Amino acid sequence: MNTPAVHRQRRFVLLAGVAVVALVVDFVTKQFMLNWLAPGESVEIVGELLRFTLVFNSGAAFSIGSGVPWLFFLIASGVVVYILVAARKLRSTGWAVALGLILGGACGNLIDRVFRAPAPLHGEVVDWLQVPNWPVFNVADSCIVVGGILAVIMAFKGVNMDGSLEGESGTGGEGERA
Repeated sequence: MNTPAVHRQRRFVLLAGVAVVALVVDFVTKQFMLNWLAPGESVEIVGELLRFTLVFNSGAAFSIGSGVPWLFFLIASGVVVYILVAARKLRSTGWAVALGLILGGACGNLIDRVFRAPAPLHGEVVDWLQVPNWPVFNVADSCIVVGGILAVIMAFKGVNMDGSLEGESGTGGEGERA
């Protein structure tokens, strides 16, 4: 039976699966780097193109807002809640992947902020990937960026979360578009 409820359930399972994979990969890579590198230590992987450098970030990208880590906890929490609420009407595969990546990445950094030093809700995010002329980042950050890019592509294509195209009602039972 291909009812709208079945499509929503399948897309929610896809979103959750992508989020869990992103979260697990982020967690495992952070733990590996914490066990392998000392804070501030850097190892060349592909010449100057890619380095593994262990740093801790209490702010956002480029260390913006380092003095208010609780604000990023609140923002990440809001993103997680929004995605979980929006997932109720999800029927688009593209949106499921995009939101799953964002959800997994947000949860990865949120876990750092809650459980890592220096204090609960003030924890520093573990960053370890370094490319030239860019701040050090992690898998969670990459998932958020890739998910955001996919969301922008879906929006430019006019695909709504319910699978309809912009201007359509979205209530038809013909399945999802993207």
